[in-house]
Amino acid sequence: MVQEKKVADEVSGWLRIYDDGSVDRTWTGPPEVEFMIEPVAPHEQFIEGVATRDVTTTTTTTTKNDGSIHRARLYLPEKTPKDNKKLPILIHFHGGGFCISEPNWFMYYHVYTQFARSTRSICVSPFLRRAPEHRLPAAFEDGFATLQWLQSVAKGDARDPWLEEHGDFNKIFLIGDSSGGNLVHEVAARAGSVDLSPIQLAGAIPIHPGFVRSDRSRSEIEMPQSPFLTLDMLDKFLSLALPTGSNKDHPFTCPMGAGAPPLDGLNLPPFLLCLAEKDLLWDTEMEYYEAMKKANKEVELFVSKGMTHSFYLNKIAVDVDPTVGSQMDALIGRVKEFIEKH
Repeated sequence: MVQEKKVADEVSGWLRIYDDGSVDRTWTGPPEVEFMIEPVAPHEQFIEGVATRDVTTTTTTTTKNDGSIHRARLYLPEKTPKDNKKLPILIHFHGGGFCISEPNWFMYYHVYTQFARSTRSICVSPFLRRAPEHRLPAAFEDGFATLQWLQSVAKGDARDPWLEEHGDFNKIFLIGDSSGGNLVHEVAARAGSVDLSPIQLAGAIPIHPGFVRSDRSRSEIEMPQSPFLTLDMLDKFLSLALPTGSNKDHPFTCPMGAGAPPLDGLNLPPFLLCLAEKDLLWDTEMEYYEAMKKANKEVELFVSKGMTHSFYLNKIAVDVDPTVGSQMDALIGRVKEFIEKH
């Protein structure tokens, strides 16, 4: 007789863990929003000014410990008469509390095709290992390996026709949503301690990063929960993702805390920290901003007024609510300005 496995833990709608250790990420929330997490197939022909393709990014120096390969989705904007030079390269780290999401989900496709088209940048979005099967630092290692792959392409040790023909390896930026913002900080910190030549990390753009402390902040208590971040998601995802025995004060989620390497000792590129005024994580994100300033780091702040965590990923709201749509346009415009400046 086969014993039926039972749910040992779950994060409503997003993820279930069974008593045999298996994980199920089938969406069980409202069916009307399921389209946002459906994968979008790559297309090398230009659709609305952007082509996409999936590539293998594993090199001899970036092979994962478990022997699996690195992959990434590339977004290439169609050349216009104004593109008289090579294009900046954005390495995009997706969010999902280190436990869910993939870069081919529609919610990212609709945003990062627009980022590529509007900022005139090539976007490289790696498929990151996810917890609980792969606790941190697995995702951080995958993120840094993507930067190493770009270095290999620039050296000629690896090949990619889009990057070789169109990419400016002196203008590489890190950008990440939510927990992807944590990757932006960590990968930038690691990059500052190694020789990346002949490539150059020109800037870092954490968007609504998942910076927290073990104690509830005032904004976590008072700000509205949203479809993209509830307290249940915050607590459970991080308990599944952080190294066993750690809490939210770990440097991976609290880089401004006492347990993290001092910020003033890190060699960091210029930062553009993008926040949402109604984000649950507002207080600790602002604490990070103040700590960066105190450490004399070059950091700019952009705030989306009246918006909640990762608001721009909600295509329904972007399409239906003119305020949300205009705030998304303003966010992309500010990122474009930062890229052009650096």
